[in-house]
Amino acid sequence: MGKRIIQQARGKGSLSYRAKKSAFNYRISYPANSGEAEIINLIHSAGHTAPLAKLKINSEIFFIPAFNHAFIGQKILVGKEPKEGNITFLKNILPGTQIFNIENNPGDGGKIMRSAGTSAILLKTQGNNSTILLPNKREIIVNENCRATIGRVAGTGRILKPFIGAGGKFYKMKSRNKLWPRTSAVKFNAVDHPFGSGRGKRIKSKIAKRNAPPGSKVGHIRPRRTGRRR
Repeated sequence: MGKRIIQQARGKGSLSYRAKKSAFNYRISYPANSGEAEIINLIHSAGHTAPLAKLKINSEIFFIPAFNHAFIGQKILVGKEPKEGNITFLKNILPGTQIFNIENNPGDGGKIMRSAGTSAILLKTQGNNSTILLPNKREIIVNENCRATIGRVAGTGRILKPFIGAGGKFYKMKSRNKLWPRTSAVKFNAVDHPFGSGRGKRIKSKIAKRNAPPGSKVGHIRPRRTGRRR
């Protein structure tokens, strides 16, 4: 008799596959007002890879990923000149500038480029749209009225220190409630996964429907296209 496969266990949401409550202590957002904001604290958030900057503008307090060289008491401008650490609209930023915490839609508070040490590059603004180059060389297009922060997210050297042994990696992943170690699906037994056994490691392509239950959602999840791009 088979057992629940990993997708089913994660879909059920047991303690092993549940997000930590500390991930929701601080919500990254941009203020509704423009003007001068002051960094009143730099916070370690267990739910984020980068340190967070706690800022105050007038009587409003908001949190964003801290930028390189940020310090407590530093003043930044919201909605004005494109200078490192400042928050402004994409239409006001010069092409070739490094940016992070980019809004996907105007007013959503920033959804793109929030991990430690990351940044994207603004390529151009044409019409009502801005083109952004991500670190993986993929280009995305967003509205020019979306906001972003100038510079690079702090914590660049986070992944430079290697894990010397498996024990350190085990405790690191355990602290973040991550499933580890991960193994290839084809190494499973046939009863444990749709790709299990392999019969010589010849994996058949599988296209799962978008509304498939967790136990069946393996392989391509409703892809726009399949096959080799020519």
